[in-house]
Amino acid sequence: MKEKMIHAFKAASGGLFSNVEKADVGSSYQEMEKQGIALMGWADPFMPDCSMPKFIEEAWIQAVKDESAPHYTAPIGNQELKNLIAEKILIQNNLKVDPNRNILITPGSDSGLFFSILPFINDGDEVIIPSPSYPNNYLTVDIMGGKVVPMEVKVENAYQIVKEDLEKLVTSKTKMIILTHPNNPTTVVYNKQSLEAIREVCIKNDLILVCDQAFEDFTYENEMITPSSMDGMFERTVTVFSFSKGMGLSGLRVGYVVCSDVIMDTMFANAVGVIGATSTSAQKALIEAIKHPEFMNVFKEAFDYRRHKAFEIINSIPNVSCLLPESGFLLWVDVSRIGKSSDIVSYLVKEAAVSCNDGVNYGAGGEGHLRIVLGVYKDNQRVVDALERIKKALIEYQTI
Repeated sequence: MKEKMIHAFKAASGGLFSNVEKADVGSSYQEMEKQGIALMGWADPFMPDCSMPKFIEEAWIQAVKDESAPHYTAPIGNQELKNLIAEKILIQNNLKVDPNRNILITPGSDSGLFFSILPFINDGDEVIIPSPSYPNNYLTVDIMGGKVVPMEVKVENAYQIVKEDLEKLVTSKTKMIILTHPNNPTTVVYNKQSLEAIREVCIKNDLILVCDQAFEDFTYENEMITPSSMDGMFERTVTVFSFSKGMGLSGLRVGYVVCSDVIMDTMFANAVGVIGATSTSAQKALIEAIKHPEFMNVFKEAFDYRRHKAFEIINSIPNVSCLLPESGFLLWVDVSRIGKSSDIVSYLVKEAAVSCNDGVNYGAGGEGHLRIVLGVYKDNQRVVDALERIKKALIEYQTI
């Protein structure tokens, strides 16, 4: 039957017939937790500890008890939630939008990302992706028959975008640029110069920009600029947002998409057929969360502390290095001077009781790197202890 499948599915493995290392595929990754292995490869804040404040929990329980709970919300989303999102977007993203014409609620940002790319990609269309980047960016384009054109960004440029490198990749077949901003896995917050390069290339070549801003809530030294707020970009940009990373509410599965009404009109028309309606009770719980975002400070304080500790610990390992994370709760570690990243990932599971992500999954520029999720666990010390085990193991690895 596999021979009847499209290429993207034919080449895929979900762990039923072979071992799969990706954290979000198959069940083997979850089995590691039972063995006492720290799961530092799953970008889910405070996982497996509780991350939901009491007031959101109570709102969700009440929403489940409501008569509306077992019924559909309109596929375009709960109106009150959309109104609140519009207020948030104006303040945080410098965008004035109409909640009735520019916002679509989705069952998580992954489905929103898929739906944002889907209207535009035909067989053979080329999509430029600054790389390393979120693996679903590559997968989604592949599923739709498009061609991924990676633009490898370099550590010597602090992973920022060089306009000349971007321009060289544009051809008559280029349709889109996909940007994960802030970046997953490098954590880079693209600066004004990088975003201006994207803006100029998009406008000059009439390209679509899909921008995934799932990690936008926690940025540190660098200013977070929303590309669709830049001159001439709102009409050609589809932006995907998430409640999972900043609010630690991954399990509620609520995200949203923002774009011009010309694009949104077609999304409204196809929402039922592609993504369906988002959970009625989860959307009501998110209404309370977005009204009282102060609880997010607990995450920000923890992640800020952890990124500095991680920077200190990892850079004290001979021949291993990392930059200070610029956003979120990830750490991108260069281990290329001591071996293959896939070998090192396996070694850390056995010798440090830590599971992290192999950089090869993040595209061009990923080999020789590890993605370590610093956002796991509520207790900062558990994260520091795991980092110390990684340090000890990587020092020993170099003596083998």
